Amino acid sequence: MKEKLNKNVLVLFSGGIDSTSCIYYYQKLNFNVIGLFVDYGQPAAYQESIAVDKLSKVLGIEIVKIKSKINLDLKEGYIQGRNLLLFAVSLSSFPFTQGIISLGIHSGTNYPDCSTKFVDLNQRMLDLYTRGNIILDCPFLNMNKKEIFNYFLKTNIPVELTYSCELGGERPCGKCLTCLDIKKLQYES
Repeated sequence: MKEKLNKNVLVLFSGGIDSTSCIYYYQKLNFNVIGLFVDYGQPAAYQESIAVDKLSKVLGIEIVKIKSKINLDLKEGYIQGRNLLLFAVSLSSFPFTQGIISLGIHSGTNYPDCSTKFVDLNQRMLDLYTRGNIILDCPFLNMNKKEIFNYFLKTNIPVELTYSCELGGERPCGKCLTCLDIKKLQYES
């Protein structure tokens, strides 16, 4: 389906390994990539924004930043409806007449918004709103975190430019679920 559309893609960009890998993936396919950073009140928004700025320079891409404060119900790092919120913001902010919205979601989680069902349902919404001019593509949907991390390591993008801590401290806390995942991946690689 990607071949039917022009080569424009808006990638949801948090400054982490998954979204950075996603941008690199599309650049290698010669897509016109714009990154979208959304500050929705997440504790790590400030640090993520710094990472996005640094990485966008390395990747040579334009960044659009949106700020929208909502009341978050944080449960051990999980934000219910997070990817649905990001999807809706990306649709409303889509800068092209046609192309792709992309999220760096992957397998190996229990989150309902990291699933084929989530992608399929949201594609139906895109079809309703855009008559097939925008597709939702998640190139890492069938990959696990370790596979994405290994893919990232091949990009030669400095991993220290990324930010993936849920708590938002100047340095990653090393204790949240995301930090523990990164530690485990670095140890295994």
